Amino acid sequence: MHKTPKVLIATQCFPPDPSTTATYIGAIANALAADNRVVVLSASPNSGTTGPCNPEVIAIPSWTPEKGALVKRMISIVLLAGRMLFSVLTRTSARDVVFCVTTPFTLPYFAILGAKLRGAAAVLLIYDLYPEALIAAGMARPSSLTTRLIRFANGLIFRASDAIITIGRDVGPLLLRYSGVRPDKIHFIPNWTLLPGGYREIDPANPFRRDQQQKLVVGLSGNLGFTHSPRTVFEAAQLLRHDPDIHFLLSGWGLGWKELLELQNSQRLENVTLIEPVPESELVDFLSSADLWIIPYRRNTAGVSVPSRFYNLLAVGRPIMVSAESDSEAALVVKEDNVGWAVPPEDPVRLAEAIRQAAQDRAGTAQKGQRAAKLAVKYGEVDALARYRKVILQSLRTAQA
Repeated sequence: MHKTPKVLIATQCFPPDPSTTATYIGAIANALAADNRVVVLSASPNSGTTGPCNPEVIAIPSWTPEKGALVKRMISIVLLAGRMLFSVLTRTSARDVVFCVTTPFTLPYFAILGAKLRGAAAVLLIYDLYPEALIAAGMARPSSLTTRLIRFANGLIFRASDAIITIGRDVGPLLLRYSGVRPDKIHFIPNWTLLPGGYREIDPANPFRRDQQQKLVVGLSGNLGFTHSPRTVFEAAQLLRHDPDIHFLLSGWGLGWKELLELQNSQRLENVTLIEPVPESELVDFLSSADLWIIPYRRNTAGVSVPSRFYNLLAVGRPIMVSAESDSEAALVVKEDNVGWAVPPEDPVRLAEAIRQAAQDRAGTAQKGQRAAKLAVKYGEVDALARYRKVILQSLRTAQA
């Protein structure tokens, strides 16, 4: 007798991990469990379940060195990928689907290998695309041996995958450069808002605005990693330091946050306020405190990643200034729906000019925010999860054919 087909999810992040990635994958797992038996292989601490349940969560032991220890972190993600390969091989049958996330970037190569060795279907969810992310961060050269090896391995797993899900339209053209990858294999499903939607009026009493009630408050927040350029925002603030109507509210974490702290310690700009990341309970108030928000990318990051913060900014009704290539997903949205501005990446002069224009047209800036709140309805959880279920069900039928 055949065992009941199942969906096996291989992921590093899963609840109770508080990260955004874990939140999304947890919601996807629960949605898929409405139609299928779901087993999650999770590297997040304390994520395992006991007793019969759906989804069933199996905790995979993992080692997480400190962020600055790059060699140790590389060793840890390779070890995790090896453990995931073993788990996929021992828990997968030919009628199953293995659904894998590109976090960490080594995971898909091993998880999809395990799926194919067992004759199962494979679905890949791309959150970050490598080696493009490494190239954009200056950590690899386009023609280096590392880059060529990753692209060779990418070609293997992209062709082996029965479906590839992207969260940005800018990823598809990069995937189609790989020989044997068909357009019908690629499915665009954007992330959804994680905050209650609705336009919030600027509240002078908002504690995060402090003494800046009459000024245009420009915000920056979120993970400031290898693909971001917070320095560009700081340099724009330097250019605008004598403008009495503009103030910068900067927050975040990661390598870029450390860079901002160092820059402010050396420059002491009076038009810049730095604030540590706020707790989840204060996030709506914090995001509502600025008149507009900036998402600053480095050059050549189109197709590399789409920040989840983008959709939360839409949800609170704030316009977004995207510093990125014009064909990146975030830039496409702000231009198509007129909910912000798109300026070239790593160009503080153009960024400062756009901010100055937003300050001079406060009514127009507010209207962009109102349109953003309406647009946020398009990025709803129910619709996104229904599309995930459709892709997975089709892959299950393929596995059972």
